[in-house]
Amino acid sequence: MNNLRNFCIIAHIDHGKSTLADRMLELTGTIQKRDMQEQVLDQMDIERERGITIKLAPVRMHWKVSNQLPVISDQFETENRKPITNNSSSEYVLNLIDTPGHVDFAYEVSRSLAAVEGAVVLVDASQGIEAQTLSTLYAAIDHDLTIIPVVNKIDLPAARPDEVADEIVKLLGCKKEEIIYSSGKTGKGVADILNAIVERVPEPIGDKNAPTKALIFDSIYDNYRGVVSFVRIKDGVIKDGDEINLIQSRSNGKAIEVGYFMPKMKNNSPLSAGEIGYIVTGFRDVSEAKVGDTVTVKNNMATEALPGYREIQPYVYASIYCTESDQYPELKEAIEKLKLNDASLTYEAEKSDMMGFGFRCGFLGLLHMDIVRERLEREFDLDLLVTTPTVIYEITRTNGTEELVRKASDLPNPSELKTVREPWSKLEIITPKDYIGTVMELCQGKRANYLNTEYIDENRVMLYYEMPLMELIVDFYDQLKSVSKGYASLNYEIATYREANLSKIDILVAEDKVDALSFVTYAGKAQKEGRRIVERLKELIPRQNFEIKIQAAIGASIIASERIPAMRKDVIAKLYGGDVTRKNKLLDKQKKGKKKMKQIGKVSIPSEVFINVLKNE
Repeated sequence: MNNLRNFCIIAHIDHGKSTLADRMLELTGTIQKRDMQEQVLDQMDIERERGITIKLAPVRMHWKVSNQLPVISDQFETENRKPITNNSSSEYVLNLIDTPGHVDFAYEVSRSLAAVEGAVVLVDASQGIEAQTLSTLYAAIDHDLTIIPVVNKIDLPAARPDEVADEIVKLLGCKKEEIIYSSGKTGKGVADILNAIVERVPEPIGDKNAPTKALIFDSIYDNYRGVVSFVRIKDGVIKDGDEINLIQSRSNGKAIEVGYFMPKMKNNSPLSAGEIGYIVTGFRDVSEAKVGDTVTVKNNMATEALPGYREIQPYVYASIYCTESDQYPELKEAIEKLKLNDASLTYEAEKSDMMGFGFRCGFLGLLHMDIVRERLEREFDLDLLVTTPTVIYEITRTNGTEELVRKASDLPNPSELKTVREPWSKLEIITPKDYIGTVMELCQGKRANYLNTEYIDENRVMLYYEMPLMELIVDFYDQLKSVSKGYASLNYEIATYREANLSKIDILVAEDKVDALSFVTYAGKAQKEGRRIVERLKELIPRQNFEIKIQAAIGASIIASERIPAMRKDVIAKLYGGDVTRKNKLLDKQKKGKKKMKQIGKVSIPSEVFINVLKNE
């Protein structure tokens, strides 16, 4: 294990993690130049299309430390190389885990941190330290990882590497000489980062002869080989054909194949203490190999499980239904398989009078919800309907019983309610000082409480706020980017539940109550929100052959109403003369038909309506 190093790359979204990983793979010769493509570790189409990392991605590299930079292509610059003190004749095995940057995928980052000993913290030379940089950095420090600070994107015209380095020194308390300057695009400084990993990151701790323990930090489902678990071997050895046991789930199986990532799976038996790799378990039931479980082998069995991961608490809830009710079994199987690949997703079955059988799912944010919906539709060929997102409310009934309410339609009548408590979040907003006024104005309009202001440097400040989570999740992030011209960044965490004066607003479409559109809002804004929602629905719901009435109601009281006029066919176009009674007869017949349609017609609401209806556009 002397020549083994495990590390991950962490940063705020769009600070260049995946691009830097690409250069590392090319420089170490893990991937030949002819096979290179952008974001090579982002395996899903949706990641490439959106330009964001959604899933953690492990890969194994070989790096020979040398004071002479190996020439792989002309694009790698060799100036300002820093020699290091290690044995230059040794070849090192580096296990990299590339992580997402968006706050909605923070659970992927936390699992990566538990599998490594070091973290490369990237900071964009043009953007500086941002909110998610801080949260991921603090998480790495909590895991007692060795931190390697890197100022990335130094090739940009707007780069200010010296200023950003001063921010890092102020934050970490490190020496400025310890900071590495790099460009993931040109490859400058990448070799220095790899050398620093060898020099600064400690070798893994473990005993090859001890009872085998391997931590599952991720899993995927293969239709042909069953559950494939991504593991970090803490102690012992696992090889092809070993009888394996999962300590927490008590599942028994066989290691059909073990190996590591290059970045595709490559069979290599055995895997021993300190290494990161995969085990093809052959399990067909996805619940048998959960993330955080401990794998051991029967011929060298451990009795105690490794510390797993804390149970993730979803922040946002929404229901998922199939537009065709007979697809429910496929949806059930798809969610089970996706849950294996996305441990932060929670779900439970439910039934709606309007939409049939579906699942009530918990997400870490709106982006997470949107990604899950799109993955279900793409990967499993489903046509889905996702309801309006809500948060969890704590309620106390008049009889004293306390309950958790996960959707607005389950909120009891006001006569049965004693108190309602809503979740509040703590916000850290980093913004240029020029936009302090507009950001504060936005927060005040969201019922936020101002806590403190802290100056990071002469041009940027960090604002601390408390805000109701419901106000935050809908479109606060989009509005924040708008008022700050894209410069502000945001991080948040759930703080507490507080009593609030809330009202449940029911939405009626064609005089039928649509449970999926019900929502909870602050009582003082109920009238305004009800009016805004029905106006949005008037824009979003397609016109039908009959008039559609849209109403917002609190209890039995209608607080807002709109009408979508009927599409009208020109039934008298075929007439070319004759008595006017012929024309009136056709118009009366059309009028009666539309009246009948209005009584028995059903309105089909497109799935995107449920997500877009709450957004301020």
